[in-house]
Amino acid sequence: MVNWRKIAKQTSVVGKDENFLDFIKVIETFVSKILSFAMVIILLVEVFDLTVYMFQNLDKSPPGFFNKVLIEIFGLFLNILIALELLENITAYLKKHVVQVELVIVTSLIAVARKIIIFDFTKATGIDLMGLALAIFALSISYWLIRRLNIKSNEH
Repeated sequence: MVNWRKIAKQTSVVGKDENFLDFIKVIETFVSKILSFAMVIILLVEVFDLTVYMFQNLDKSPPGFFNKVLIEIFGLFLNILIALELLENITAYLKKHVVQVELVIVTSLIAVARKIIIFDFTKATGIDLMGLALAIFALSISYWLIRRLNIKSNEH
């Protein structure tokens, strides 16, 4: 005969909220580590691509400071910087198990700044540029508010 009391007791131990949350935390940590490893691989590939691109195109570009090749190189540099910031976000999450909003906003600001640097005025409209300006304004206000809250919370 089935001992229902024993089964119910085992189920309640496994099904407790604390045990479930611990299991979720293990999964989150595992996924974060996989993402970190993947981001390191992406960073290495991006640095390699940037190096190859620079050697192939820098000497072939016409003289002049602001040419298309230089803007593309800046875009590649900023891609690497964004990837580094994403890796820092993941690492900060692994250390504290909290998403640090300030880091996320800074990463977003870098991404929008990259978009402005590589912005092609011949193909885009003024509305595109206004959208980027609005994004920078909103992210800047968000960053200012978060920094202000962090400073106030550290004082207390």
